[in-house]
Amino acid sequence: MRRLAFLLAVLVLTILTQVGGAVLILAWLLGRALPLTARRGGLAILALFVVRYSAATLVIIPPLAALAGRVPLPCRAEPGRPVAAGSPLYCLLNRNYVDPRVVPLLDALAAAMDQAHPGTVTLYLDANFPFLDGMPLVPHLSHDDGRKLDLAFFYADTGGAYRPGSLRSPIGYWAFEQPGPDDPQPCTEPRWLTLRWNMTLLQGLYPDRPLEPERTRAALAWLLAEGPRFGLEKILLEPHLVRRLGLSSPLLRFQGCRAARHDDHLHLQIAP
Repeated sequence: MRRLAFLLAVLVLTILTQVGGAVLILAWLLGRALPLTARRGGLAILALFVVRYSAATLVIIPPLAALAGRVPLPCRAEPGRPVAAGSPLYCLLNRNYVDPRVVPLLDALAAAMDQAHPGTVTLYLDANFPFLDGMPLVPHLSHDDGRKLDLAFFYADTGGAYRPGSLRSPIGYWAFEQPGPDDPQPCTEPRWLTLRWNMTLLQGLYPDRPLEPERTRAALAWLLAEGPRFGLEKILLEPHLVRRLGLSSPLLRFQGCRAARHDDHLHLQIAP
């Protein structure tokens, strides 16, 4: 049972972080060299894992990923660079890596938003793993080559005032902007083998935090106008939000009914 639990932990860490499984195996090998009394209960292996995973995430992985053609996005907003991860988990799990060409696109968008609406912080969600084209970033169907990036919507309080750095759900996903009765609803028929989860039970748990339409519309309008200069290839967004925000462009696409819903975030993709 212990071996099975260990192998399961390696698998889960690999799926979630790409490198965590390898670090856990290394920590186990190093722990085996310790005296039996020192590794009783697995605490020594856990400590070794935490230390080595932290060291790998902060020191080792970034330069190696750069050699492989990917760079990390900033985890926190800085003066002159109002970009941040929507949750610390995206950096902790090494899901904040992109093709270097994505960085100027995101920085330019964030700068434009802050200039038009001072104090605006542009938040990103899942990006890509640091290595290996073709390894999926579960639960996404794509995000496997450095060219994809999810952005959070901008939100307001119940009075309509913008809330900097805020999300509706803890990780930015699965808090859907529901279509109205007259809005396009393209995926009403039941389907098997689909990632289009409605998460109905979760919707009532999120705070009453409406979409801030001015900033969300401005960000999309900027991306549609300026994004192609940076190689922007497409944006995935649900049809009812495209209609609500009053936008139209060949860059705006519907992802289909077997992929995840895109009325809780924006999906950006640059050309190969």
